[in-house]
Amino acid sequence: MSVDWLELEKVAKAWTYEAAGLIKQSLANPIHIEAKSNPDDLVTEVDRAIESFFYHKIDQTYPEHHFLGEEGIAEELNSLDGTVWIIDPIDGTMNFVHQKYNFAISVAVYHDGVGMVGLIYDVMNDELFHAIRGHGAYVNNEELVPVKERPLHESIIGLNAKWLVQEKNPYKNPLKALVRDVRSIRSYGSAALEIAYVAADRLDGYISVNLSPWDYAAGIVLLEEVGCKASTFRGEHLDYLQKSTVIVGKPSLHKEMVSSYVGEEL
Repeated sequence: MSVDWLELEKVAKAWTYEAAGLIKQSLANPIHIEAKSNPDDLVTEVDRAIESFFYHKIDQTYPEHHFLGEEGIAEELNSLDGTVWIIDPIDGTMNFVHQKYNFAISVAVYHDGVGMVGLIYDVMNDELFHAIRGHGAYVNNEELVPVKERPLHESIIGLNAKWLVQEKNPYKNPLKALVRDVRSIRSYGSAALEIAYVAADRLDGYISVNLSPWDYAAGIVLLEEVGCKASTFRGEHLDYLQKSTVIVGKPSLHKEMVSSYVGEEL
């Protein structure tokens, strides 16, 4: 059964704006916060409610589609066969809790493992980064142009500085070397937004030691439309069913960053 991706994107956008409205309403009330894998891995009832919102919308409208979300509302997937929605209801939950700012809804739709639609909505800034495979990438309907390459020493990289000081991080030394060579680093606390910023030429690259598919799935669709690259630290294809290291960047910069890790004894 063929999918009208233009129509599906319109539906996904409408749901995303509706979900954003629900999130904004929730900010008027006290938010119940829990820790998941560690004290810094936060989840709120709002995360769960928004994921449930998307799950039920998709189940009612596209019952033949599959669902993969951060909060585990649906059954675990073992493949990306068919059409799969990959959703992070609030990417940047710590920012949502502490700042009520700098968080995003991330919605990706993949078909047989290929990213077809990607939406990243900065809720409080009202910026929607969106793309359909083969139709370009946009911010609030303004088309993004192919990114401009910059050499490493003029590049600004998105990176959580915690990765530089954690003793158990096997990538610490190459990360430190890279940070010494770039112009500067930034950390916005939302992987989805930082990847969108690379696509929009606000950052030159983004690196994470440990990301889940819902953190990067939508962003990859954006990146491919503007000529950027994404891979594991080893330059391998990203896995959309399990966590991974992630390097995102403009083509030459991506190649240079990946080369920092190839041959490293980890």
